[in-house]
This record gives sequence, C-alpha cells and structure tokens, in this order.
Amino acid sequence: MKINDAVFGAVLVVLGAAVLWHVQAFPKIPGQQVGPALFPGLISAGLVVAGVLLVVSGLRARGAGEPWFTLADWMGSRGHFLAFAAVLLGGVAYVYLAESVGFLLVAPVLLFVWMAAFGVKPGRAALIAVIGTLAIWYVFYKLLRVPLPWGALTNFAF
Repeated sequence: MKINDAVFGAVLVVLGAAVLWHVQAFPKIPGQQVGPALFPGLISAGLVVAGVLLVVSGLRARGAGEPWFTLADWMGSRGHFLAFAAVLLGGVAYVYLAESVGFLLVAPVLLFVWMAAFGVKPGRAALIAVIGTLAIWYVFYKLLRVPLPWGALTNFAF
C-alpha cells in the first residue's frame, strides 16, 4: 500500500506538536539553562519540521495526480495476504501465550509458522526457528538480563 506523504506528514506534525505541548510541563532545574524538556523538545520540533516538509511534498504529488492511497500488487495475492495475517496473528498470539506457555515454547512455533508462511522449506524453517529462539533467549535473558517469561518451564529456569 502506498500512502501519500501528506498523510504521514500530518501525523508527524500532530505527534510533534503534542510532545512540544507536553514537555512544557517538565520541571525547570534551578541554576541551569538546560532542563529535561530540551532533548524531547528538539526531537519533537524536528518531527514537526519533517512533517511539514512531508505535507508539502505530498500535496505537490497530489497535485500531479497521485492518489491518497494506492493498493500494492501484493495485496491481491492470497499467499502474501496470508503471510501478512500470520505475522499479525502471531504477534497477538505471543502476547496472550507467552506468560502461560513460556518464551522458549512459543517463540520457535511462531518463528516456524512465520517462515513457512513466507515460503521457507519446513526443515530449514524448523532448524532456524530453534537456533534463532535459543540465540534470542541467550542474548536477551543471559547477556541483557531481560526477564523472558518461563511459563510451563518455570521449574526448569536456568
């Protein structure tokens, strides 16, 4: 799907303006010219400027006959649509199943389903799903100390 730049530009302008309005309530630090609102304010001002530029660009393209929304060719393909749906539904499934089932059991199944949906051969998808899950678990759980849910494997936690 192709969305005209003016649409995204307008979203960025609104988001940037909302952040600029919100950071005005941040407390001032006595004796300093720079407070906690400086960096969020600069970033949100950048969002507003980028949004305005996108709106101008999008309106110019719209004047040249470009529509607001254009469906991509892949959206008519059943296989691509199913792969897209698998990614969305897999994300929702992870949110609901991770705590009760556990990361180490849910992640390889999701990775396998996603890779199969995108056309990876089943044997290769299974191998990559298992190795990928263990690699992700090691990096996040062991190195970064992110508490991944154990679920059904709570008694086997390392």
